[in-house]
Amino acid sequence: MSLSTVNHAAAAAAAAAAAGSGKSFSAAAPAAPSVRLPRRRPPAAAAVSAAAVGADPAADRVSALSQVSGVLGSQWGDEGKGKLVDVLAPRFDIVARCQGGANAGHTIYNSEGKKFALHLVPSGILHEGTLCVVGNGAVIHVPGFFNEIDGLESNGVNCNGRILVSDRAHLLFDLHQAVDGLREAELADSFIGTTKRGIGPCYSSKVTRNGLRVCDLRHMDTFGDKLDVLFKDAASRFEGFEYSKSMLKEEVERYKRFAERLVPFIADTVHVLNESIQQKKKILVEGGQATMLDIDFGTYPFVTSSSPSAGGICTGLGIAPRCIGDLIGVVKAYTTRVGSGPFPTELFGEEGDLLRKSGMEFGTTTGRPRRCGWLDIVALKYCCEINGFSSLNLTKLDVLSGLPEVKLGVSYNQPDGQKLQSFPGDLDTLEQVQVKYEVLPGWQSDISSVRSYSELPLAAQRYVERIEELVGVPVHYIGVGPGRDALIYK
Repeated sequence: MSLSTVNHAAAAAAAAAAAGSGKSFSAAAPAAPSVRLPRRRPPAAAAVSAAAVGADPAADRVSALSQVSGVLGSQWGDEGKGKLVDVLAPRFDIVARCQGGANAGHTIYNSEGKKFALHLVPSGILHEGTLCVVGNGAVIHVPGFFNEIDGLESNGVNCNGRILVSDRAHLLFDLHQAVDGLREAELADSFIGTTKRGIGPCYSSKVTRNGLRVCDLRHMDTFGDKLDVLFKDAASRFEGFEYSKSMLKEEVERYKRFAERLVPFIADTVHVLNESIQQKKKILVEGGQATMLDIDFGTYPFVTSSSPSAGGICTGLGIAPRCIGDLIGVVKAYTTRVGSGPFPTELFGEEGDLLRKSGMEFGTTTGRPRRCGWLDIVALKYCCEINGFSSLNLTKLDVLSGLPEVKLGVSYNQPDGQKLQSFPGDLDTLEQVQVKYEVLPGWQSDISSVRSYSELPLAAQRYVERIEELVGVPVHYIGVGPGRDALIYK
């Protein structure tokens, strides 16, 4: 297949997937007609009628979500966004990633309880009728992307015609990963604690305007010259970076092979998504990382290199702000963080170890143990203000079962006792804050099998409701285990 036929190939692949599911998608090359097939979802009137009689509270809650909705992290990542996306995906036509790369690990389980660890592929992939889009704001490590797809296919997940990659997305090369490691070593004791997946260096190439994009794979005659600039830049910057013309030639030949395989996945996803909005299709945006790792709003410099907050949806997908509706913030019932950086409510010693062990707090992407602490209300409220969340998904409430008491970090005081009005941007200030805790009674019973809010212990209900009171945002979803069904709709 010629690389010049990329949009037609993507449109055909998406249409083929739609034909099998009852949904329609169009990657919309200029000359290709839009494909409009019957949709599987019941009409809106039927959904409203069902909601009116309260036939299925869970379905009613999901059906009420806006045409373009989003699931974003409200802490330092690892909150369980992938599970909620997986649960909501059957009610949406498209699930789209707007930023980040393979540093974002989303763990989900299928209907048989089989575990899948996704990194770049959106978490809607387990649902046959859902189109998955990797937007222009993401960075693509092509070898890793295909390894992920091969792993899904080998486990019975059909990816054919179901994934589109933006032609505007930037390419992440092995050299970016090498630079990531060299940069961390150079920082020594001040290291950021990255996943060393090359995310930061790739975004750096993007911002300094010498990066390569997916669309550059259409022009292999100039691809080598552009890649040569990246190699030379890394070699001049880092003494330990090895570079030779033979390495460049080998990499170019490698990407020629990748280019042919990537053709069916490439599309003008900005056009695809906006045409889908016009056709009244429903889009669910899946954020990677979380607001406290946002390049602008997070604990800089201990942050990621993209915008995991609400603004990243617009810049990372090309969707206008007026089109975005409900945004769901995902937050753990406690707080975790991976890598370096301030963490005001962090627990050390046995308390931290207990949460880590009970919550199985080890990174999906790296396996690194996560730092654990009590739920930080100051940080959560800050994230809610930035993103304008319409509701929250409180995850891992079951992990707190058996504790004699639970705590909420409700305010920050400076060393002189003065209360801070918001989450500070200055790290020196943040590292000196004294957290004021509110102590609530714990609950002793196992809640992992509870599926109704009214069946939760009163102490657990009070914990949830106190969080709502403090942040001013309702909790609509409560996770009590890793499985799809371990979710309470409130």
